[in-house]
Amino acid sequence: MRPLSCSRPKILFPIVNKPLLQWTFERLAKSGISEVVLAVNLQTEFSIRNCRLPRSGLRLKFSRDPSGTPLGTGGPIKKAERLVGQDSPFLVLNGDIFADVDYASIAKEHAKKGGVATIALHKVDDPMRYGVVDLHSDCSVKRFVEKPSRGSAPSNLINAGVYVFSPEIFNYLPEGPAFSLERDVFPVLAKQRLLFGCVFDGLWTDIGKPADYLELNIKLLNSLGIDSQSAWNEAHIRHPVAFDKGVSVGRGSTVGPCAVLGQSVIVGENVHIRNSVIFPAASIGDRTFLEEAIIGEGAVVGCDVKIGKGCVIGDHARICDNVTLAQNVTVCPASEASKSVLTQQRVC
Repeated sequence: MRPLSCSRPKILFPIVNKPLLQWTFERLAKSGISEVVLAVNLQTEFSIRNCRLPRSGLRLKFSRDPSGTPLGTGGPIKKAERLVGQDSPFLVLNGDIFADVDYASIAKEHAKKGGVATIALHKVDDPMRYGVVDLHSDCSVKRFVEKPSRGSAPSNLINAGVYVFSPEIFNYLPEGPAFSLERDVFPVLAKQRLLFGCVFDGLWTDIGKPADYLELNIKLLNSLGIDSQSAWNEAHIRHPVAFDKGVSVGRGSTVGPCAVLGQSVIVGENVHIRNSVIFPAASIGDRTFLEEAIIGEGAVVGCDVKIGKGCVIGDHARICDNVTLAQNVTVCPASEASKSVLTQQRVC
């Protein structure tokens, strides 16, 4: 499945109209964390600073990679060693993961086990897409199986992208610019019985796939019971929905259930929207129908348009009047779909 087609960093993707990074900040502060080091390139740092997110009282530092060269899953940690320091254990979080996890609880488990690293583990029905972890009886990690074939996974516990490391971890990180924690570091720790797993049961999602991103928004809408607080006398709002500031919905339109509309989204008359996320400043023309779709920031969707399930419309893209998009069509950022697309494909 293709990745989300959007020009912003994943950590700033809105989850029910709140950037993923803001959700993370709030959860870190709740767990008693006071300082965060963000390992980013210059473009991502600029985007984060420009968003001016609420920091929930956290002190922020940036570990910058001016080259923009991918450093793998381990390189950014090694690069941030000076900022992290050697005084105490620290958390490491993958930036594109939504994890409803008690970080303080995992830190306590790490201290209790006395290892060099502890991995948060999450149970899933289908582990084939992920790195699967096999545990000893004492919860130390026996082995990793990366994206196992069907029926070959040793468990349904996957690496959830949340780690607690003791300062000794830096002794295991190579000096090279790019390396993998999963392939180059964790196997060494596992052989020495210094790597442990900690299972948590909260909501967990990797937002890199459109279906997973939509599902996360819908789950949060249903669990939090978020509703629009505005009165819509001539439109039909079916809860749960989430409307940001400045949303306009035209007469006769039906929005919801499970629709997220970002700031200043404009919806025309007699439009039908459900199970979808619409990013800020997008506009939806009259008599348009969309279901289980993602509409990017500033995108313009014309009148009498039909957008099928699984479609992703990139930032500032344009869908012309009377166009039909079949299921799972992607329109790239700043591109135009002037004709109907009746097979799954990318329009760039």
